[in-house]
Formats: sequence, C-alpha cells, structure tokens
Amino acid sequence: MNEKLTIRAAAAADAAALTSLAFRSKAHWGYAIEFMAACKSELTYTGEMIDAPDYHFYVAEIDDQVAGFYALLLTSSESAELEALFVKPKQIGSGIGKALMDHCKGLARQLDIQEIVIQGDPNAEAFYLSAGGQPCGYRESASIRGRQLPVFMIRI
Repeated sequence: MNEKLTIRAAAAADAAALTSLAFRSKAHWGYAIEFMAACKSELTYTGEMIDAPDYHFYVAEIDDQVAGFYALLLTSSESAELEALFVKPKQIGSGIGKALMDHCKGLARQLDIQEIVIQGDPNAEAFYLSAGGQPCGYRESASIRGRQLPVFMIRI
C-alpha cells in the first residue's frame, strides 16, 4: 500500500457508500445472488446506526475515496462486538484491513473495552487469527438459517 491511508469517523452521509462497499466486499468471495439477497438487511448501514451512541463507525480513505470501514458496537462497559469490517474488493490483502483492525483495537483501549467479539465470515478466518483473534465457538448467521459462522475473541 503506497498511497496515503487516512482513517476518520464515519458520518451519517456515508451510509449508502458503506452499504455499497459491504455488498461488493462480501460478493468478492463468490457468493451466489440468492445468498447475497439474504444478506441484504445485515449488510445495510443507516445514518441512524452511524450516529447511534453505542456504535463507532470508522472509514479508511485513500485519496479521499472510501477504501474500507469498520463498525464497533459497545455491548457492555467492558465488551464490544466488531459488527463490520469491509475492504474494497480490489484492495483486499493490501493492508487496509489490518490498519482498520489496529485502529479498532486502539479505540477499544481508549474506551476501556477488555474484549472484542467477532463473528467472522469463514473467508476472513485467517485475517482474524492474524489480528490476534482466538477462536471461541460458532454462532448461527442472522441471514442464513443453519449457517454456522466462526466467532473470535480479541483480549485488549
């Protein structure tokens, strides 16, 4: 990654761009059209979500273009869930995801969060393991009945 990457807090006006990026990033893994349609609700981000006090959305930009984002949801005074982490398909593997994850862990430290729980896509398992995630089970997908997704925990 030779370009200058910046990470900024998301604004409600970013919602459509983040939703679009999430769909494109998820589709990058070759999921069927029916699968993607089933994930529509789960991959839709609204201005209300971005502005909600328990959510923290951050956007990675290169040359003022959205390259990725994450959403951290505070679930208790000591725990948070990584609700989203997506990178523009052409830039997957370029270090943007790592930069976002490092930013997320830094934010968690600032907020005195002790652990981040991640329900990951199976295609992202190696990424979350490399980010320090410890496997801690499986959880059923909110979009696809019967589909079990790996869960990871990062202690801060």
